[in-house]
Amino acid sequence: MKELIIIGAGGHGKVVADIAKKNGYKIISFLDDSVQKQLESYSIVGTTDDIDMIHKKDNEVDFFIAIGNNVVREQVFKKFQEKEITFPVLIHPSAIVDETVKIGRGTVVMANAVINVGTTIGKNCIINTGSTVDHDCILEDYVHVSPGVHVAGTVHLGKRTWLGIGSSIINNINICDDVIVGAGTTVINHIDSSGKYVGMPLRRIN
Repeated sequence: MKELIIIGAGGHGKVVADIAKKNGYKIISFLDDSVQKQLESYSIVGTTDDIDMIHKKDNEVDFFIAIGNNVVREQVFKKFQEKEITFPVLIHPSAIVDETVKIGRGTVVMANAVINVGTTIGKNCIINTGSTVDHDCILEDYVHVSPGVHVAGTVHLGKRTWLGIGSSIINNINICDDVIVGAGTTVINHIDSSGKYVGMPLRRIN
């Protein structure tokens, strides 16, 4: 029987749990470092300090990091990436993913997302609800594409990039590592410096 333990008992984790059920996981529970958290329908069975113990006890259990913050998600993954732990790819049944798309472990593709031909998605990325990633794009590790984002063809997104809800990236754009694009922003030029960008025309605000 397929069992998944989700790291991160927040709203994002609950959405991941729903997708996991649709991917055939029958037993789903959570780890969270905040002992104050509670979930209505799932058990919180420990913290990230318990991963080794759980894995040694039953190495058939899969794990998934459901933390929205790109930096924290990377930190958690790097603590355990060298161990023989399975971090699956989870894809909602309503998502459209071309057969040529390559997706790294620990990435989730949510409901009604579209990923087109020739695209490569890195490890531990979030392709959120109703977003689109067009042909021949490269998304590096730990990228978060928020709900309703549209990424045109041949775009390169650097590590830990976060595209805010409803933002748009025109084709042939390169965005460096550690960039946050604000909600509703349209990017029409390359971004070569890390920071937060908003507006039209685009401007850096920190």
